[in-house]
Amino acid sequence: MPFRPANPGLTTVGLSLAVFMQVLDTTIANVSLPTIAGNLGASADQATWVITSFAVSNAIALPLTGFLTKRFGEVKMFVATTLLFVFASFLCGIAQSMTMLILFRAFQGAVAGPMYPVTQSLLLSIYPPEKRSHALALLVMVTIVAPIAGPILGGWITDTYTWPWIFFVNVPVGIFAALVVYGQMRHRPEQTVRPRMDYIGLATLVVGVGALQIVLDKGNDEDWFQSNFIIVTAIVSAVALAIFLIWELTDKEPIVDLKLFRHRNFVFGTIAMTLAYGAFFAINVLVPQWLQRYLGYTATWAGFAAAPLGILPILLTPFIGRYINRVDLRIAASVAFFIMGMTSFIRSDFYLEIDFHHVAMAQFIQGLGVAFFFMPLMQIMLSDLQPNEIASGTGLATFVRNLGGSFSASITNFMWQHRAIVHHAQLSEHLTPFDPDAQQAVATLGQGNDPVAWRILERMIDSQSYQISFNELFHVLGYIFLSLIVVIWFARPPFGARAGGGGGGH
Repeated sequence: MPFRPANPGLTTVGLSLAVFMQVLDTTIANVSLPTIAGNLGASADQATWVITSFAVSNAIALPLTGFLTKRFGEVKMFVATTLLFVFASFLCGIAQSMTMLILFRAFQGAVAGPMYPVTQSLLLSIYPPEKRSHALALLVMVTIVAPIAGPILGGWITDTYTWPWIFFVNVPVGIFAALVVYGQMRHRPEQTVRPRMDYIGLATLVVGVGALQIVLDKGNDEDWFQSNFIIVTAIVSAVALAIFLIWELTDKEPIVDLKLFRHRNFVFGTIAMTLAYGAFFAINVLVPQWLQRYLGYTATWAGFAAAPLGILPILLTPFIGRYINRVDLRIAASVAFFIMGMTSFIRSDFYLEIDFHHVAMAQFIQGLGVAFFFMPLMQIMLSDLQPNEIASGTGLATFVRNLGGSFSASITNFMWQHRAIVHHAQLSEHLTPFDPDAQQAVATLGQGNDPVAWRILERMIDSQSYQISFNELFHVLGYIFLSLIVVIWFARPPFGARAGGGGGGH
């Protein structure tokens, strides 16, 4: 007789709130980055580490889920990770410097790693088999709503109160979720064992991925391979990742089961998911910063402009979950990539005077692509795995996808800044006090050779440089999405054989 909590509805609320809180934290800081950078005396480039430190440590901690749940049990793991997440959120809120905030965000990401898979497992366990699809649909809804609520909530909290409250808000929510789930499920029988731990795999993974993220985050500041620090860190990363790959392919119980890549659909599904999620993550990083730094939006209005992205996914996800298997899943994924590509091309024509309506409409249309994005790809990815490989496959795919998002945030910010510097040099190469066109421009802005007018002109050129760079990046993102249509057609049906309908967005 499977264990049922006294109040399954209340338990579901507790589990859902924990997932909502964790997924919310992947996006709630996005619109607050300019404010956080300003308050802590950091550059916009460094502020991106607030996102990447969370994402990369989250990805690294994911493969530990299986080991930790076997060792301590799912209920204890859920309560411990939720309370640690609350503690980490509190530390983020009281951080006094950018270095402290980045370290606390890394800690927050690490404890969040096992939260989603453990929550999904607990949620499925409290419902009979015939109701599990409804439980999964609820989880998918939560993971879609949370990233949409993130920018609005983050913007409103930042403008109305102060940015630390975007982290403090987790404290009552997390404590409530942990108490409810513990109270309802503490008597659930659980078998714990002392599983073997792949310490070499874990150590080389942490060192390899961590060093690579440092190279991506610090490379621009340190002038890339002109810096001994970057050269040494890159070598450390390459050696650690090479050892990791060899070890994981030969170990009997690897922490990351790379042998899953022998399956055709898993390979092409994972490639498509990782690149698409990376491009999607880039959009979520770029748009809020661009709105605030160059269009003068407040954090709240940047949140409102980004929010229409979620309207169609919320409305359509229940129907897509029910009817998606009636069409070839490659067609559904291709539709998603086409729409996301087209909206990227729309943004590549944006300009500094663009109105709110056009920004919000691009987000709204992209939401249609997001609605068709996660579910078909998850099913394609898991379709040719054996039943006993699906849990590992979901974990590995999520791990690779999260890494893709983290690396994407670093690369996107670097490219935006790098291309803006190039364009700034091109736009201002004739901008001297002796150039007649420059004199004419300054004369229209101020009186004679007014230094204030020169500064205004310099700011205008700076804004224009970043706008051109922004447009270039969206052009590239558009082509990335369209190229993934080709990638996904390398997968082969049937897609519904063993995978079931599982898999959420996060």
